Amino acid sequence: MAVAITVATAAAVEEDMDMATAEEEEDMAETTAAAATTALLLNLNTLSITGATAGLLLLIKATALLPRIRDTAINKEATEALLRYSNCTGKRKALLIGVNYLGTKNELKGCINDVHNVSSFLSERYGYKREDMVILTDDQQNPVSHPTRANILRAFGWLVNGAEPNDSLFLHYSGHGGQVEDEDGDEDDGYDECIYPVDHETAGPIIDDEIHFRVVKPLKQGVRLTAIFDSCHSATVMDLPYVYSTKGVLKEPNLAKEAGQGLLGAFTAYASGDMAGVASSVFGFAKTAFMGDGAYNKTKDTRTSAADVVMWSGSKDDQTSADATINAQATGAMSWAFISAITKNPKQSYVELLNSVREILETKYTQKPQLSCSHPLDTDLLFVM
Repeated sequence: MAVAITVATAAAVEEDMDMATAEEEEDMAETTAAAATTALLLNLNTLSITGATAGLLLLIKATALLPRIRDTAINKEATEALLRYSNCTGKRKALLIGVNYLGTKNELKGCINDVHNVSSFLSERYGYKREDMVILTDDQQNPVSHPTRANILRAFGWLVNGAEPNDSLFLHYSGHGGQVEDEDGDEDDGYDECIYPVDHETAGPIIDDEIHFRVVKPLKQGVRLTAIFDSCHSATVMDLPYVYSTKGVLKEPNLAKEAGQGLLGAFTAYASGDMAGVASSVFGFAKTAFMGDGAYNKTKDTRTSAADVVMWSGSKDDQTSADATINAQATGAMSWAFISAITKNPKQSYVELLNSVREILETKYTQKPQLSCSHPLDTDLLFVM
């Protein structure tokens, strides 16, 4: 009976997935696995089993509790994080970086325009003053204002220096982004995300690890940093460990999801009399449950921050971001969509704003903007900065 209930539950969700978009499928896949886990645990005691099979199923039941413990820990973090939100009433500073790579084979058209558009937006909508902004673009005469690697790192330090609780900092980058091989084992896909300064061919890129430790790590509890990265492969370019879906659901390597997949595999094998398959599925799941996702856990343990850091990125880590032409002006699609969404409706929750930005972009572009944070976030709260 348990097997039938489980398979039926999973099948019902999978039937819905046939009619879903790719983005919805990603969220629903977790629902399928969670449904399998729940049904199996609820019906575990109704099975008539003996010997080795009983031992395997007891192991399933024991290890399946681990995701529940882990979720409890996350909920505790989320509760504590409620005290960390900034009210954004303190001083305001902004760092705006636009790199067109003028005169090179990789030249872009809209990044400098993005910086000017964002600067005006911050001044008019949120009261940022020009004297409290540092603007780095590669069309300026003064070399100190060029977006070189050294100047960007120096500007990172200026942005976070002296920040206090309830201050509101803003970081905007528009330019090329990419991926390089991960050297410290903190990336699930084996690659660090990076941005490319104007002198990257000689000075090198700036990888996500360095961005995090220079911009996020120094911030005190209660300091708000809002960041927009309008670049390719940018979803985790600040190495923030909490990434949210358009439904406000935390998207992370999820042991509960893997539990459901492992348990469903075990019981499918059990129903068909394949005891070797049962053993393989159970012990594979047990290893995952006890060991966890190594790269994710390492990232979460070292990257969770008491600071109130929220990042909006132009694409997933495996996607590119588009240049756009709006009102005959070249611009980054993400920068334009973010400004447009808030201008149209200034009072939106975080998840509403994420959906608004996506809806603006999806009519013309395939990129999927992402929302990530330094700590668990109540995405139903009103977005402020």
